[in-house]
Amino acid sequence: MSRNKANYNKIFEDVEIIDIAEEGKGVGKTDDFVLFVDKAIPGDIADVQVYRSKKNFGEAKIIDLKKPSEYRVEAFCAHFGTCGGCKWQHMSYEAQLKFKQKSVTDALGRIAKIDVEGMMPIVASPADRYYRNKLEFTFSNKRWLMDGENRTDEPAEMDALGFHIPGRFDKILDIQHCYLQADPSNAIRNSIDEFAKREGYSYYDLKGHAGALRNLIIRTSSTGELMVIVVFAYVTEEEISKMMNFIGDTFLQITSLLYIVNQKKNDTIFDQNVVACRGPEYIYEEMNGIRFRIGPKSFYQTNSEQALRLYEITRDFAGFKGDELVYDLYTGAGTIANFVAGKVREVVGVEYVPTAIEDAKINSAINNITNTKFYAGDMKDVLVPDFIAEHGKPDVIITDPPRAGMHPDVVARLMEIEAPKIVYVSCNAATQARDLLVLKEKYDTAKIQPVDMFPHTQHVENVVLLVLRNN
Repeated sequence: MSRNKANYNKIFEDVEIIDIAEEGKGVGKTDDFVLFVDKAIPGDIADVQVYRSKKNFGEAKIIDLKKPSEYRVEAFCAHFGTCGGCKWQHMSYEAQLKFKQKSVTDALGRIAKIDVEGMMPIVASPADRYYRNKLEFTFSNKRWLMDGENRTDEPAEMDALGFHIPGRFDKILDIQHCYLQADPSNAIRNSIDEFAKREGYSYYDLKGHAGALRNLIIRTSSTGELMVIVVFAYVTEEEISKMMNFIGDTFLQITSLLYIVNQKKNDTIFDQNVVACRGPEYIYEEMNGIRFRIGPKSFYQTNSEQALRLYEITRDFAGFKGDELVYDLYTGAGTIANFVAGKVREVVGVEYVPTAIEDAKINSAINNITNTKFYAGDMKDVLVPDFIAEHGKPDVIITDPPRAGMHPDVVARLMEIEAPKIVYVSCNAATQARDLLVLKEKYDTAKIQPVDMFPHTQHVENVVLLVLRNN
C-alpha cells in the first residue's frame, strides 16, 4: 500500500506543532511524514486526522487539542475558520509578528543564503482591525451551508453577499460583520443585501452565469471619502435605477456612487465601462501632504496608514540627497514615485497596466509634481538598453513587483545597469529571496525591514536595501 493511501484518514496522536507554513497552517512532524494542520499554532499538542495525503506529507485537522499553545487566543470574528481571510485570528498579534519575521528570516537565509543577523524588528500595523480601505463582495445564489444546516433539503434562502469559500469559486459565505473595513462598510453591505432580497433581485449564478447582482466594491479613504461600486450582470434599467437610488438616498455620506454592467465570464472590471450615478468617478487619498486620486480601477495599498510607513522606509533606505535619477519599477499608480519625487531630481516609473500609468500621471499633475515620467509596458520589454540610454543610468532603482517577483530578464537587466542602490519592496519574501540570490553576485544586502501590512494573515511585506559592491 502506498504511503498516501496508508495515511488517508489516519489519526496521529500527540502531534506537536513546531512551525507555521506560508499558507498559515501549523506544521507538525511524525517520523518522516510532515503534517500541515488547519488552525494549528506552534506550541499546540493535538491529535490530528489526515484528510488529504501525499507521499511525504498530509493535510490534517485537529480532532482533540491536548495542550493549547501559549500563543493561542479566542478568535473575535464569528466567520473565523470558514471565511478564507484572517486565518491567524486565533494567534496573539505579538506571536503573528514573531512568525512573520521568522518567515522572512527563513526565506532570505535559506533561498538567498543572505546573512540576516542585522534584520530590523518587524514594523507592527497601528491597527489590527478595520485597517483595509477596499473590500470586494460577491453576490451568489449558492450560499455556503454552515454546519448543522440541512444539506439535503435546501433552505428557502440561498442567496448570499460575502466572500468566496477557499477553494470553491461557486460558493459564497454570507457575511454579517467583517472586521477588515471600518464603518459604514458593514452597514452598506447589509442594507444592500436586505433591500435586494426584499425587492426580489436575482443574485448571480457563478456556474450558470445568470442573475442581476454580481459584485459590490466599497472603498474608503483616510480623507473620509467613500466610494461604492455595484457590479450588475443581467439586469434591467429599472432595476439599476431602483438599486442606485436606494443606496444614494440611504447613505448620503457616499462621495462617489458608481455602477458597472459586467456580463463576462470573469469578475475583472478593468475593461468595463463605469457609470457615475452620484458624485465624481473618484475619491482622494492623502499621504504625507500628497493627494492621490483613486478611481474604481485604481491600485492603492489597502492598509493606508501602514502604507505611509512602508513608503517612508523605502525613501529612507534610498538615502536621497536631492540630485538622484530614480527608476520606480512596477510603479502602479505612481504612489511611491510621487511620494519620493520631492526628494530627488527625477523619477521614471514603469508599469504593465496602462490605466495605472494614466493614474500615475494624474497624481503627479494634481500635486504639481513636474519631475516624473511614466511608461506603460511589460517590464522586460521596456527596460532595454535603448530606454536606459534615453533616460540615463539611475542612481537608485526602487522595485515593488507582484507576488511572483521579477521576471528573470528584469533581474538580468538590473545586473547590467549596476545602479549604485536598489530598494526592493516585496510582498513575498520567497520570490524576493530568489531574485536576491542572483543580485547578490554584485550587491551587498545593507538593510532588511519587514513590515506587517495585513494583521491576522500570513502575509508580510519586506524592504531590502542593496548596495553595489565596491561602489
